[in-house]
Amino acid sequence: MQRSLNINPAKCTGCLQCELACSYENEALFNPAKSRIRVFTFHQEGRFVPYTCTQCAEAWCMRACPVDAITLNRLTGAKEILEARCVGCKVCTIACPFGTVNYNQTTGKVIKCDLCGGDPACALACPTGAITYVDADQTGYERMRAWAEKTSVGASATA
Repeated sequence: MQRSLNINPAKCTGCLQCELACSYENEALFNPAKSRIRVFTFHQEGRFVPYTCTQCAEAWCMRACPVDAITLNRLTGAKEILEARCVGCKVCTIACPFGTVNYNQTTGKVIKCDLCGGDPACALACPTGAITYVDADQTGYERMRAWAEKTSVGASATA
């Protein structure tokens, strides 16, 4: 069963536990700047939105890489960067329409979410369930259920 990250911004409190867990898992230090997931703050609305690589089926980053340093992990579905092969040209950062492939100045290579090998640290660390790791076929299930519930409540109130 293929799984994917499911992000529900309505549940995010902006605690940054996901960023800290990600940076520790991947860089062995607590530094949100080294995280592969980012929490964006929208001050005027009082909202927070976690955002990371969506592991596109047609991964433009992978197609753009001139040295084939981005490969598909068939087990997790993640597009993973082979650090030894990456030359740091940043073509993949330009090709990604979502901006989720980033350059790491320390290593001179690019970084992106690789789903932590199938056990994403961000989902494990999220205290509110804003980030979950679910069956890929069920990524919209909770939102569908919430809308169905609103519809059924509205329908019963008018009946």
